[in-house]
Amino acid sequence: MSDAPGGALPRVLHALAPGPVGGLESVVSMLAREWAGRGGGAALAMALDPGVPVPAGLAALAAAGVDLFPFWTPPRAYWRERADYLRIFREWRPAVVHSHGYRADVLAGPAAGVLGLPRVSTFHGFTGGGWKNRLYEYLQIRAARRCDAAIAVSAPIRVRLLASRVSPARVHLIPNALARREAVLDRTAARAVLGLDPTATVIGWVGRLSPEKGPDILLRAIPHLADPAWRVSMIGDGPLRAQLQELVDQLGLADRVSWHGLIPDAARCYAAFDCLVLSSRTEGTPIVLLEAMAGGIPVIATRVGGVPDVVREDEALLVAPDDPAALAAAVGTALADRAGARGRAARAATRVAGDYAPGPWLDRHAELYRSILARGPGQNG
Repeated sequence: MSDAPGGALPRVLHALAPGPVGGLESVVSMLAREWAGRGGGAALAMALDPGVPVPAGLAALAAAGVDLFPFWTPPRAYWRERADYLRIFREWRPAVVHSHGYRADVLAGPAAGVLGLPRVSTFHGFTGGGWKNRLYEYLQIRAARRCDAAIAVSAPIRVRLLASRVSPARVHLIPNALARREAVLDRTAARAVLGLDPTATVIGWVGRLSPEKGPDILLRAIPHLADPAWRVSMIGDGPLRAQLQELVDQLGLADRVSWHGLIPDAARCYAAFDCLVLSSRTEGTPIVLLEAMAGGIPVIATRVGGVPDVVREDEALLVAPDDPAALAAAVGTALADRAGARGRAARAATRVAGDYAPGPWLDRHAELYRSILARGPGQNG
């Protein structure tokens, strides 16, 4: 869609309850930035807890021409949050409301319906877990049955939506893309930023410290690693951090694990790693995986969700989830055969540059928005 065929791009407002960083936030940021860069109206309505600042990556979108509408509501103030969405929709007057995440799907989507606005929801993944998460997912899927389009970022998510009686006419498979990256650090500079030994062999892990991301699986794999000199570098934060640090102490691994917390634009530091591990129990189309592939970093990943669709067996080492010994064996293979690992990484980098470029990805969103607008809200299945 280099010249926006079919006329001017519609005004699209993205609704979300963002965390500090994450795949969902990265996808929304790229979609809004690229949309505005092509001359389309783009805005973000962001529900935040009291005292929480707008995440830096999203705040930076204002300089790219994206209108930002942050608002702050106390926990469980659902009617107030819905009223805030209604106020923003009336003020900005979008052609399409595009929600991301269960909270926005359940509150912003119906608010858009009250005003007769077409609504799209992107399903970035299902985390499962306890009864509360399962309730959220149930409500999110119910909302999907009433939206004009539900975007699945991976084939397994599409299957889940269809199995949950979301109309096939509403479900669209659009895997995530990777944003253009201007500057990355070389190995020396990246290790300096992270405070890592310049000579050590370092296994990287990046993500939210939460059960579905499986950081505990990598930590439990460390005792199985053949070489005690290998180190693990953990980038990210989340509800499991204290529990994971206690696990590291119990395993006697405190001197082998570095905790870096949240690092803005962490992908610029991936060259610090000899390999990157994705140990998730569930995934959609993981942005961390795409970033590592683009950076030419050898990858070891669990064979879950959309991961096998993103990276092939000749581009990374894939293992079963929840198996620390198998994960350790794959890491050992990658680090013992550096030439083989570099070859897989090079093939992955070549393919991600073509298959996950932002241009075609944005085209598909434009085509979807326009098809919905041509039919009218509620006429899509």
